[in-house]
Amino acid sequence: MTQETIKRNLLQIQEEIAPYRPNIIAVTKYFGQDAIVDAYQAGLRDFAESRVIEASEKINNLPQEIKENSKFHFIGHLQTNKAKKAVEIFDYIHSVDSFKLAEKISEEAGKIGKKQKVLIQINNAGEEQKFGLSKAEVEQVFAEIIKLDNLEITGVMNMAPFGADEPELERLFSEIVEIRDNLQKKIDCNLKEISMGMSQDYKIAARVGSTMLRIGRKLFK
Repeated sequence: MTQETIKRNLLQIQEEIAPYRPNIIAVTKYFGQDAIVDAYQAGLRDFAESRVIEASEKINNLPQEIKENSKFHFIGHLQTNKAKKAVEIFDYIHSVDSFKLAEKISEEAGKIGKKQKVLIQINNAGEEQKFGLSKAEVEQVFAEIIKLDNLEITGVMNMAPFGADEPELERLFSEIVEIRDNLQKKIDCNLKEISMGMSQDYKIAARVGSTMLRIGRKLFK
């Protein structure tokens, strides 16, 4: 993997999803610090990790220029006992899946005078092995989370079932957009971001309305 490879892969992804222009977040959780440096030099400015402690070490050791000019996203399941560290490191936490977690993030953000950007994770496929609010509970829990002082809820996040076919993916992604739109109307808020689509399904996600694609393998292969 080199800077040139990443640049070539990035260009291919951008061509495949044109005319749509969602933000491409490089998922670096399986790669070392060098991958972030190469991706930064290839033009990427958003990086995603899913383990707080490993990410902390990786990000802290990056060159100052990269730290200052990049956004770091947490996309894994966040345990409440790691919330303090996550708030210190990450610009965005995509995986808020309960009021309890949101409350803890808000509390820790308040301690350091930060308004933490978060996205609410929705498990609309109802997969037992995945985290996220169900369709039935999302509106009620969202209405509670939005009252917390030190959070900026920027949008919603979804992880589609692995191996789902194209019509099913399109249906699930479209449903997420619909849920976002309904939340904006009913609760009078601005949810700009829809974080959905990964290496195996980003083309469908972009077409349906994703604003943030989380791509690892397809960028770094």
